[in-house]
Formats: sequence, C-alpha cells, structure tokens
Amino acid sequence: MKLGYKKIVVKVGSNVITLADGTLDEFRIQHLVKQIAELKKQEIEVTLVSSGAVASGKSMMRTSEKVETVKARQMLAAVGQVKLINTYAEYFEDHDIMCAQVLVTKEDFRDRIHYLNMKNCMQTLLQNDVIPVVNENDVVSVTELMFTDNDELAGLIASMLNADALIILSNVNGIYNGDPNTAGSEVIEEIGGSVTNLASFIQAGRSQFGRGGMITKSTMAQKVAKLGIAVHIANGRVDNVITSLLDNSVVHTQFIP
Repeated sequence: MKLGYKKIVVKVGSNVITLADGTLDEFRIQHLVKQIAELKKQEIEVTLVSSGAVASGKSMMRTSEKVETVKARQMLAAVGQVKLINTYAEYFEDHDIMCAQVLVTKEDFRDRIHYLNMKNCMQTLLQNDVIPVVNENDVVSVTELMFTDNDELAGLIASMLNADALIILSNVNGIYNGDPNTAGSEVIEEIGGSVTNLASFIQAGRSQFGRGGMITKSTMAQKVAKLGIAVHIANGRVDNVITSLLDNSVVHTQFIP
C-alpha cells in the first residue's frame, strides 16, 4: 500500500554521497535528485537536509598537519559547502527545479526570532516550489554549538515544518536486531512507541565521514515519532530507495508515529 505523505523531509548522510576516497559521489547525488524530482511531480513537498560539506572540502584540498582540527573542519566546510550546493543546483536544474541553500546553527533553534525567521523563509521557499537544501553551518558551529549530527537537525526541521514523515538515508538498510555484518541479523521493520532500549543491540560505530551513529538516529527517531511524524531509516545507496519506500516496497525500519 502506497504511503500517502504530502510533506516530507529527506536527510542524506555524508556516508551516502561520499566515495571511499572522500570525494563526492556525484552519481549518487544525481540519482537522489532524480527521485526528489519524481516526488515533486506527485505534488509531494520535499525539504532536503544534506551532510557532506566537510567531506566535499576534503576532496578539494589537502590540509597541513599544523592546522588545528576545529579550524581545519571550519575551512573544509566553508570550501566544501560551495561545491556541495553547486552540485545539487546543477542536477536539480536538469529537472527545471530550483534549490536554495539554508545553513543553520543550534542557536537558530534556541532564539525565538531566529526560529520564526527560518520557518518563514523555508515555508516561503516551499510555497514557491523551491527545494530547501539544509545543512549545519559548520563554519560557525564549533563544539558546544554543534548539533549532535544532521539527524538531530533533520528531526528539528521535520518538527518545525510539521512534516508527515522524515526519511533518513544511511548506508545500511535500517536498524538491525544484531550486528548487520553477522549472519542471521535482520532489519527491524517496525518500531512502536513502547520500545525503549534499542541501544542494547545497535552497533555504536560511525561512518568514516559522518558524526552520528545508529544510536543517535534511533533516539532522535523515537522523539520525532512521538510528535506524530513517521520516521523511516533506509539505505540511501539502494537505487530508487525513496520512491520504493513511499511505495512500501523496500526493506527498512519505520518508527510508527
């Protein structure tokens, strides 16, 4: 049965759109954009939360060992964000779709005026058929100012826009009932509100380029589901994953709202 969502937030992890050598996987970005264009034809409103600025920056320049880690991250994010948004803009243009860059910090969610300004801007973009491409502003977000990761940011955006669903694209098929690499482990396809301790069987590992692991994803997903928003965690490296997910024809994890 087709899922009848009209307003969704899609979050793309850096592990989905980054190749093993740290460069941007432009083929994967192009394929994701094509799927979003399909959703637009079905009159589904889409907001995209995309990681990948730092990884994108890494593919463009080599940093000297002397550069402090935080400063290096800021520099890579500043350089990489340009490449990232231009890549999205180029591929969206192929479908006659305009996209806009929205960079935010945690402070924007703490300050009422910032929050309303951001919400008004994003609603106006969506009303004018522009796809907001949201990312954390890593240039000014340092240490305590940072979101846990872009999963947390995507949850806040879904809540702010009162979305029907949040789709989190990772590099695994969902949340497993054991180690995904062990034979016999299976994807948990539905998680209801009564499940509390998923951490006991979730692997604590992270991807090479991302900040968040599956534990932060599941914690955030449960919070968002409590707000009445369906959350889906699926494998962004599977072809046509978004359209298949909305057709209910791909194995993944859904948090029931």
